[in-house]
Amino acid sequence: MRLKDKVAIITGGGSGFGEGIATKFVAEGARVLIADRDLAGSQRVANQLGSAARAIQVDVAVAADVQRMMEAAQVHFGGIDILVNNAGVTHLPQALEDVSEDDFDRIVAVNMKAIYLAMRQVVPRFKAKAVGAHGIRGVVLNIASTAGVSPRPRLGWYNASKGWVITATRANAVELAPFGIRVVALNPVAGETPLLKSFMGEDTPEIRAKFLSTIPIGRFSQPEDLGNAACFLCSDEASMITGVCMEVDGGRCI
Repeated sequence: MRLKDKVAIITGGGSGFGEGIATKFVAEGARVLIADRDLAGSQRVANQLGSAARAIQVDVAVAADVQRMMEAAQVHFGGIDILVNNAGVTHLPQALEDVSEDDFDRIVAVNMKAIYLAMRQVVPRFKAKAVGAHGIRGVVLNIASTAGVSPRPRLGWYNASKGWVITATRANAVELAPFGIRVVALNPVAGETPLLKSFMGEDTPEIRAKFLSTIPIGRFSQPEDLGNAACFLCSDEASMITGVCMEVDGGRCI
């Protein structure tokens, strides 16, 4: 029960890594608001997790939706202690000059602007809270990627967006530490999620083998792997940790 009595918002919580994080958080005592553009997906996860979870349909790149998401956490659970910025998109593998402007704008909106919008909403709420255990008022967890540390070819603009997430995490951690707000990130390697096929371009045994050859531990990451790491970083056990962007990558970045 490492997250007992904590309230978390998890964007992109209707599948993949977000679902894994939500599942682990509830198992550890948290109540979670599962925000996703896919309402059916978020409702499915919330139904599986029971009374500790609520679903909400949100476009994380729209300011009004993000504000409504924060207000929903207040209404349903009485506030927020943890924000997990997990929602993300990619473009298909291709030469950087061939990525369409629409795809580029979507990556900027979901992978970058959404974090800005969420931070703009949650930081004042955290600053207004009473100081909790170990002097902490709140935690923000961003899901970045090994792509921001060790970029793969032909995913250039996705790589760049995740590098931005890593820098934003570190910059915000320094600024917010005096207020008792921790900001951390996870850098997962390619995982068994709905985005995997998009990263690879097509899902064939040959392409899977090529990707797996770059991961020393020999497997893709799983939603459970991210849930376990997220639980630790968002718990009071990690109260002295901020600005860390921790690889969950089976050794890919070594």
